[in-house]
Amino acid sequence: MSKINAAITGVHGYVPDYVLTNDELATLVDTNDEWIVSRTGIKERRILKGEGQGTSVMAIEAVKGLLQKTETDPLDVDLVICATVTPDHVFPATANLVAAGAGMDNAFNFDLGAACSGFIYALTTGAMYIQSGMYKKVIVIGADKMSSIVDYTDRTTCIIFGDGAGAVMLEPTSEEVGVIDSIHKSDGKGAEFLNMKAGGSKYPTSEATIQKREHFAYQDGKTVFKFAVTNMADYAEKIMKRNKLTSDDIAYLVPHQANKRIVDATSRRMGVDDSKVMMNIERYGNTTSGTIPLLLWDYEKQLKKGDNLVIAAFGGGFTWGAIYLKWAYNPK
Repeated sequence: MSKINAAITGVHGYVPDYVLTNDELATLVDTNDEWIVSRTGIKERRILKGEGQGTSVMAIEAVKGLLQKTETDPLDVDLVICATVTPDHVFPATANLVAAGAGMDNAFNFDLGAACSGFIYALTTGAMYIQSGMYKKVIVIGADKMSSIVDYTDRTTCIIFGDGAGAVMLEPTSEEVGVIDSIHKSDGKGAEFLNMKAGGSKYPTSEATIQKREHFAYQDGKTVFKFAVTNMADYAEKIMKRNKLTSDDIAYLVPHQANKRIVDATSRRMGVDDSKVMMNIERYGNTTSGTIPLLLWDYEKQLKKGDNLVIAAFGGGFTWGAIYLKWAYNPK
């Protein structure tokens, strides 16, 4: 019996219409366009506006576009995994809402939270369901409404994050394409450096937590930078060595869009030329779980069947890892 691989057979993304520019941010906090661009590479980010508009709104749009593009009947989808740290509710899962909103009534679904590493964790998880032979059509989503947990009086974080969603379809194939290998790691000792303190069971919402502004994302920038560069580069390099790949064999590095300086430092350590590094942080900022599927969506027309991609991410937890993916189809 031939080996079953899990191939990405389609990708689609969605970003909100509202564009939050650096100049507009400069009216909220002490900053300016030059300061933001030099430190992050970000020129603008998208923000989901409107009352009652949660992460599921963006995820549903991304999934609807994916179903249309792949000519998939929503009722044929077996599983939906939504990677997010900004769920619409504590429960039900955002994946439940997305499945209902896109008509995927037969799909088993759940959320996965690993911060900025969420999509690669979810992609590997979805691939395992395909490889086991259990499911034929799995949709993996990365989506976050970071504007809902960003403090727009804190210039160290509000300049970084944006809102967006992307989704991929995974299907079985006997060809040597798809998710070939993956490595994932985590270290809970990093929790103090990148977190949102309140809102969970340890520090439930109270008047005190609100007054202390503990319901916003917090990060120790210098520590996160050091760990992100080291771990993204180390594990991207490990997966390349494990699969006997050199930088010449790689069509693209697909890095989490945390900060352009982190991406640049990672690619330099890997010896990958800038022309082989996917980048869209200047337009979307850091959309957390959404960055990698949005990259694949933006670059889809440039990818060819058989292209070797190395995907790398680092996030709160700490969580990190890398995936070796061989692209499964030519531009349409």
